[in-house]
Amino acid sequence: MLKVDLTIKIAGEAGQGLQTMGQLLSRAFAHQGFFVFSNQVIQSRIRGGHNWFQVRVCSERVLAPASTTDILVALDKESSCHLKELTKNSIIIFDSSLFKMADSFAIGLDIPLGRIASENGGNRIMSNTVAVGAILGLLEFDMDVLSGLIKESFGEKDMQVADVNIKIARAGYDLAYRKVPCNRLPQIKEKTGQPKMFVGGSESVALGALAAGCQFISAYPMSPSTGIMTYLASKQDKCHVVVEQSEDEIASINIALGAAFAGVRAMTASAGGGFALMVEGLSLAGMTETPVVIVVAQRPAPATGLPTRTAQEDLEFVIHAGHGEFPRLVVAPATIEDAFYETARAFNIAEKYRIPVLILSDQFIADSAVTIDDLDFNKVNIERSLMSEEELKTVKDYKSCLITRSGVSPRALPGNPYCFVTADSDEHDETGRITEDVDFMRPEMVKKRNRKNLGLLKEARPPKWYGPRDAKNVLIGWGSTFGPLREAIDLLNAEKEKTALVHFTDVWPLNEKHFGFLKKVKFAAVAENNFTAQFARLITRTTGIVIKNTINKFNGLPFEATEIIKAYKGLRRKNG
Repeated sequence: MLKVDLTIKIAGEAGQGLQTMGQLLSRAFAHQGFFVFSNQVIQSRIRGGHNWFQVRVCSERVLAPASTTDILVALDKESSCHLKELTKNSIIIFDSSLFKMADSFAIGLDIPLGRIASENGGNRIMSNTVAVGAILGLLEFDMDVLSGLIKESFGEKDMQVADVNIKIARAGYDLAYRKVPCNRLPQIKEKTGQPKMFVGGSESVALGALAAGCQFISAYPMSPSTGIMTYLASKQDKCHVVVEQSEDEIASINIALGAAFAGVRAMTASAGGGFALMVEGLSLAGMTETPVVIVVAQRPAPATGLPTRTAQEDLEFVIHAGHGEFPRLVVAPATIEDAFYETARAFNIAEKYRIPVLILSDQFIADSAVTIDDLDFNKVNIERSLMSEEELKTVKDYKSCLITRSGVSPRALPGNPYCFVTADSDEHDETGRITEDVDFMRPEMVKKRNRKNLGLLKEARPPKWYGPRDAKNVLIGWGSTFGPLREAIDLLNAEKEKTALVHFTDVWPLNEKHFGFLKKVKFAAVAENNFTAQFARLITRTTGIVIKNTINKFNGLPFEATEIIKAYKGLRRKNG
């Protein structure tokens, strides 16, 4: 089978259709059975600024961006900043009538994008369609696949517009077809397998929520979390889910808590700044023991920071957020596929323990997309952890906050015909009614709530081990760093550097039993997208073992495998 590892970068201003181009290409490659990973880097403005959309096409599973670019589509002068990523076999597509590209050893393919679009029934705005056609022409890709996707995108009502776009794409295709030596780029002529599902990070979270039976989300738009709410809004009627765009994040969490208390599976989503407004509501969930799922999609901070870039800076924040002491579970999906299953699992654990569960995502996960074979809804079991009607019939004196050995009280929903259900944000007794009993009830309620942590420690799953089982050198990661770290491990082992990856998805609470590997390895380094090595500190807090070797990236961009390898080798040399 033809081995393919090709990166296409579409660079230009906001408003030039970069995302549309990237998604069309990604879906076309996925249709032919290739593995695709796409991600984008955008500036926080409606128009202008320099952005790019990157599509990596592989014959094997891929979960991270590459450090080099094979085809660069330069739609603005600022695209020259990507010339350093090109290799001797790279191709640049540009329009010299708009700007002159800087000199490069790569082959430049000067295509009058705007003129071709106008001459084929369109206008200069459709120059991006010409570029898509030209890319596929360079690869000798099946143009009929793109034609089908364009028709699908516009639908039957806009078939005339679709036909114009197909004509324009064909013109770009014909112009670029066999214009460069075939040894520079792989020729992707045939299918490599069955069509694959192409899914984005926010979409995966939303689908996981639907699979888990979520029927309500209240949220205020805040990048990079907004995609979750907008996707669920598109499925309101079909999936019987209510989407409430609240006036702010304070309202978001409190509305979600009201829905959850009434018995509906509910969630909210925001970024770190929005979650900062939710922390009083988070404490309310802890006190009233109301299950709720909260997605925190991280971005660089403090304050507004870089709102359209990525980071892992909110780990310690979400673990400690809220006044008072109460349990919560924090999970950080490792991949877009993980995001589906972790979201579904979050709803079950939230109800099982009557706690808030936080899903710690980030811009890299939220705004990337990947090919997968399928999302298996049959693997999702909905576990409501509610009292049955038979149990309710036998209850004579229901206590919504009953003191139990596990800390978890039986849960009945308000409005049932058998018992009265109450809750109070003040300290309360077992019935949920306010109390000032500081001698017995207050300390017993504090202990009761926090005993849930013992159960959560058992729920916490061990890290994934990737690489040689007998490796004495390990890289440690959490959340969205999995893809780049996994690729780095593969490259290191190909160089005979026996190294393994230990990767955490359940990041709080941490179970000390899951760190036994630290006593067996000779070298360990933690890689994370923050400055202060937050996860490394949590490991020390949990185990008492100080990990001095850290690989930190905090410029708003995700890791690339090559830079992880460079940092890893530098630390190894430093440690002798």
